[in-house]
Amino acid sequence: MTVNVAQAVGATLAGLGVRTVFGVVGSGNFHVTNALVAGGARFVAARHEAGAVTMADAYARMSSEAGVVTVHQGPGLTNTLTGLAEAAKSRTPLLLLAGEATSPRSNFYVDQDALAAAVGAVPARISVGRAAEDTAEAYRVAMTGRAVLLNLPLEVQAAGYAGTELPEATPPELAEGVEGLEEFADVLLGARRPVFVAGRGGRGARAELVALADRVGALLATSAVAKGLFRGSTWDLDVSGGFATPLAAELIGDADVIVGWGCALNMWTMRHGTLIGPETTVVQVDHDQDAIGAHRPVSLGVVGDVAETARRVLDLLDPRHVTTFRMGYRSPGLAERLAREGRWRDVPYEDWGSGGRIDPRTLSIGLDDLLPDNRIIATDSGNFMGYPAMFMDVPDECGFVFTQAFQSIGLGLATAVGAALARPDRLPVAALGDGGALMGIAELETVVRLGLPMVIVVYDDEAYGAEVHHFGPDGFPLGTVTFPPADLAAIARGFGCDALTVRDKEDLSGVAEWLKGPRDRPLLVHAKVAAERGSWWLEEAFRGH
Repeated sequence: MTVNVAQAVGATLAGLGVRTVFGVVGSGNFHVTNALVAGGARFVAARHEAGAVTMADAYARMSSEAGVVTVHQGPGLTNTLTGLAEAAKSRTPLLLLAGEATSPRSNFYVDQDALAAAVGAVPARISVGRAAEDTAEAYRVAMTGRAVLLNLPLEVQAAGYAGTELPEATPPELAEGVEGLEEFADVLLGARRPVFVAGRGGRGARAELVALADRVGALLATSAVAKGLFRGSTWDLDVSGGFATPLAAELIGDADVIVGWGCALNMWTMRHGTLIGPETTVVQVDHDQDAIGAHRPVSLGVVGDVAETARRVLDLLDPRHVTTFRMGYRSPGLAERLAREGRWRDVPYEDWGSGGRIDPRTLSIGLDDLLPDNRIIATDSGNFMGYPAMFMDVPDECGFVFTQAFQSIGLGLATAVGAALARPDRLPVAALGDGGALMGIAELETVVRLGLPMVIVVYDDEAYGAEVHHFGPDGFPLGTVTFPPADLAAIARGFGCDALTVRDKEDLSGVAEWLKGPRDRPLLVHAKVAAERGSWWLEEAFRGH
């Protein structure tokens, strides 16, 4: 049987272990997608390319695999650009396959390389003679934590493939982190109030980070994307930055040493630098040299894998006769404070609910109490987004998905789909604003078609709330960012979901009833939320615009 290049590309990726592929199929990616399926990969059809690439992004974040996407040339690619920018900014291992029209006279022609480069992705292209090798190399680059566009010119796809053996992708090489370890150990030994802040690069390194923190008496925190990493530890501060509890902000702000483990230490995680004292020593550990000091100056940068670096620093402490665990920042009194004040739900608040609208904090706490612990929460962007992130717990770092590096609304539902497919053992929960929900509503059909037992919570303030609360206090007209009521529960039923409307805490009984049932249809919770006041974390966020 004669094999063409498109089939060779699909077979190569399937041979490299690609098990799940997302996309929207057109003529330009029809054959390569079928070749992936023939090779054993599952194809997940999205309803829009923006949804497809975001699903793949979330799938990669929640698994040890690259996210793989396949789209049509031209508009198929341009429809992915927001999600592709998110993946590139988040350093998600993602491979986007796109057909390519190379003739400028084609209606489908655009400079696809330039589009990819403009949003931070790496452009690549297959050739007739080296199609399999080009594909394997693009996959290898993606696995280093890059978003890669692999262009598939139409004429090249149709050419015969003469190769006989498909190459293997070599694993990415990570820096060993040998430089600076002695100095790093000295910094930790001299610390009186150390705090570890782990980011996405610290996911999967809980045991190593906890062991080192125990040795030097460090408190433990994460960026938003690594929420849950230290869940269950007495010394867990949860999320640092805009979502930090008052107690966490106090303790991080008083630290004399802050170590960012695979964490950018950007304005969100460090509250525009206000969580870093003027005399604080800042250490950053990252496998990417370019990430060190990218957002703020650091006292010491260590290039290396997070888990391996933590192990090696811990090993350095024993020869120095540091054989007992140091108290550092830890004390019985602080442990009591963390148990008493360490969660947002422990912080007293005045309930804003009235007039048929529920306080979003009361809503989030109620859902946190009802939903099973074994959950995976995906959060869209918007004025509401801190409520599920701050008031709903997750069991570990594989319980929270936060595609927010580009701050686009409308990605949340697709994010939840990708996360659900990566972790079918968990109840998927999508937390959306009404603007983002309506922007990505097409993927509700995907949720139903795939039979995902998803809970979709829409925090509906009938507005683009971020703009309302940003510009409203200054008296600007808000007619362009406010909308009449929409019956989102009815829309969801039209897609085939179960649905209910929540106006007060008692209405959440419908969620409890759905949880008792077969969960054979997704549930959309249309929550009419109180919106007289803006979110405090968004007020801080606007300072960075």
